[in-house]
Amino acid sequence: MKPLALMLALAATVFTADADEKKVAIGKAAPDFKIKDSAGKEINLAELTAKGPVLVRLTCGCLGCDKELPYFQELHTAYKAQGLTSLAIFREPDAKVEAYVKEKKLNMLYAVDPKGVSWTVFGTRSMPSNFLIAKGGQIVKISTGCDTSGMIAERLSEATAKLTGTDKVEVKAKVDAAKPQPAQPVAK
Repeated sequence: MKPLALMLALAATVFTADADEKKVAIGKAAPDFKIKDSAGKEINLAELTAKGPVLVRLTCGCLGCDKELPYFQELHTAYKAQGLTSLAIFREPDAKVEAYVKEKKLNMLYAVDPKGVSWTVFGTRSMPSNFLIAKGGQIVKISTGCDTSGMIAERLSEATAKLTGTDKVEVKAKVDAAKPQPAQPVAK
């Protein structure tokens, strides 16, 4: 191998190894991440994970994410007393998110990131993307994509129950039971 080709091969190996070390993955430490909430207060992921498990949800508030929201709100409610912090990060303008938060009565911590820096930090292009992080900062579950049936939230509920040492809450069943049922035709 020629000296230049050898140097390039070694550089590629070092770069790949370095990239793998920084890659966000199950079993790895969550990235060093800070963002400001709508009031300008800094949210520090390391501080949150020092207190308990954290669910980071990178979302956009689109129709699919909107249909998933009740499942994630129920997930947050179900495990909040066991120390879970849920952080929704929206990729929409501040004013739009503020209106959405009020309309949906969002019950979790949230921030706005219209430039998508969070997506880069977490190494994802998918919306929504969810990262369940254990107390101490290790990533235990990653799920990407939209599932309006509530199954992603259900799987995250199972993983959260294990992290918190509690019984699993059937978030899908709870949300589905609370949905208005279609009117049944009256028999004549």
